[in-house]
Amino acid sequence: MTGKVWLVGAGPSGAELLTIKGKQVIEQADVVVYDALAGASVLALIPESAEKIYVGKRAGCHTMPQEQINRLLLSLAQQGKRVVRLKGGDPFLFGRGAEELELLVEHRIPFEIVPGVTSAISVPACFGIPVTHRDLASSVHIITGHHRRNEPLSINFRALKEAGGTLVFLMGISCLHSILSGLLEAGMEPVTPAAILQQGAGSRQKKITATLATLEQEAERQGVATPAIIIVGEVVRLGEKFAWFDKLPLSGKRFLVTRSKERGKDLSERLRELGAEAVECPTITIEGIHPNPPLREEIFRLQEYRFLVFTSPAGVAEFMRELLDMGKDVRHLNVVSIAAIGSGTAKALRQYGILADVVPEVYSGKALGALLNVQCEDGDKVLLARSAIGNPELTTELQKGKDITVRDIAAYVTGEGDVRVGEPDGGSGLKSTVQICDINDMDGVFFTSSSTVRGFVSMFPDTDFTKVQALCIGEMTAREALKYGMQIRIAKEATVESLVELGFMV
Repeated sequence: MTGKVWLVGAGPSGAELLTIKGKQVIEQADVVVYDALAGASVLALIPESAEKIYVGKRAGCHTMPQEQINRLLLSLAQQGKRVVRLKGGDPFLFGRGAEELELLVEHRIPFEIVPGVTSAISVPACFGIPVTHRDLASSVHIITGHHRRNEPLSINFRALKEAGGTLVFLMGISCLHSILSGLLEAGMEPVTPAAILQQGAGSRQKKITATLATLEQEAERQGVATPAIIIVGEVVRLGEKFAWFDKLPLSGKRFLVTRSKERGKDLSERLRELGAEAVECPTITIEGIHPNPPLREEIFRLQEYRFLVFTSPAGVAEFMRELLDMGKDVRHLNVVSIAAIGSGTAKALRQYGILADVVPEVYSGKALGALLNVQCEDGDKVLLARSAIGNPELTTELQKGKDITVRDIAAYVTGEGDVRVGEPDGGSGLKSTVQICDINDMDGVFFTSSSTVRGFVSMFPDTDFTKVQALCIGEMTAREALKYGMQIRIAKEATVESLVELGFMV
């Protein structure tokens, strides 16, 4: 059976600027062939089961020749696979998308184009620069600054000067001198506003503003890193007036979120709303135990228990899955009081129409155990539905000084050190997401359990952990981070909002 190829534009960087159709296609892919400009948060959407093939290109460094990429797409589709060709920006704007389709059309391979938000428009927007303006620019011209080796730029600078409007040069940093000289020689005014927009739509975005005559000198003084675009025209002046991204409270900061893939979304989204770049790199996995005979046995005799205790949303989800698969619903729980370790777990219960009877003021296993100890009497029984590796402080505090029976059932298993996203290691294999972004370039790493710390350490054993800013959900997590010499900050409460507050402190 013949497969199909989707050419997907990844947009300027982050997953929040990816189209809905692009996200849907990526999440259903068998294989993703991706470029260097696909952001880490976009790569995090790739299913764990999908094959990931990196074919990125940087100036002077091509992982795979274009002709070989074309043949690769054909070969994968002929194997019957759903193939996503993930390209930065838009696949049809200097993305060589048309070239990649030629071979597919020749062999009658089905394909679709999923447009992306081009950096030529989105990057200036992130710096507050509109590429058109009623009074300043009625047209915009997008030009490639890329040229064949040992050949001059093939640009009609005089035509650009006569056309007026805004000029946007993509892939032009290596030819900056030629571009600026060409425009000046064509008669463009030396005082025309010009800028280099670097790493737009990301936490490290930077703007170098000057004039056509002084931009090259200013770029040498400040230093330029790619990816970057060159923009020329009167609209550049509006960047100071309309700058918005830099005013977001966490703008310029980059964080790693190590939470499991199922649980990291809320924290990442909140960080991004505040202007930070949140890179999701799950260092643990959560695998439900299903079917779960020991848990089902205790569900049958739930009336014997004083409390049913949950210490995570995952525990709630796995318990409810077993309950429903047994042909029962929440009415079966009216024989027992229910305790939750914190607001997140209580929220997960509310999704099933269940209100927790007990939630400690301090969200920790120790605090929950102490609170339950007060409410239990000798002879009471307590059922825990939680991870196979549970916090021993909970049971220790719960049973302190009293004859209380605790049945601790594993509802799920936590795996540590699972790498889900990557790029090539020397042309083959995968490195983790954090290496794409450089762990040393992170302002902080969020840890929500001791397991996330251990998973992080096992994934990156050669890291100098003394340089890691560990943003921890609680004391127990912080103690684990301290074992490796990390610099720690501890959230006031075990909530997403309290974790986000730590981001303001680094």
